[in-house]
Amino acid sequence: MIIEKKQEARHTIAVLVDNEAGVLARVIGLFSGRGYNIESLTVAEVNPRNKLSRITIVTIGTPMIIEQIKAQLRRLVPVRKVSDLTAEGPYVERELALVKLKGTGEARREALQIAGIFRARVVDSTNESFVFEIVGHPGKLDAFVNLMRPVGLVDVSRAGVVAIARGSEPL
Repeated sequence: MIIEKKQEARHTIAVLVDNEAGVLARVIGLFSGRGYNIESLTVAEVNPRNKLSRITIVTIGTPMIIEQIKAQLRRLVPVRKVSDLTAEGPYVERELALVKLKGTGEARREALQIAGIFRARVVDSTNESFVFEIVGHPGKLDAFVNLMRPVGLVDVSRAGVVAIARGSEPL
């Protein structure tokens, strides 16, 4: 008998919640209490009038685990809506990173050439360093950071994934 093992997959989940104290802690507690990993987490108020915030979570799991996560999120009291953007149709996701490099001479020129290819912007510059701002799909940011390592990478700060469904319908 052959038992098929379900493959883990990366999912981007958008959660619309009441903007009140303790909501984020409850969502994170749900993940940590069950041993689910969070690859990326962003949260911001999206509707000040109705006091609603959007939490975007990137996680990895089997189809069964992802369904459990969504069901458990829906049971949390301040949660208004849960959308698995990965499963529900086309969506756009982006991430912002600030990337600091140290270098002079040829390393400096190479860093600027790589940044040009990736459409990264210089947001700070000294005689010995640069800070680049880059926005795009997380894979693009990974590739940029990896190319900058041998050129003089010093530090990276990533904001986390934000995502939205394509089309005219709201979350």
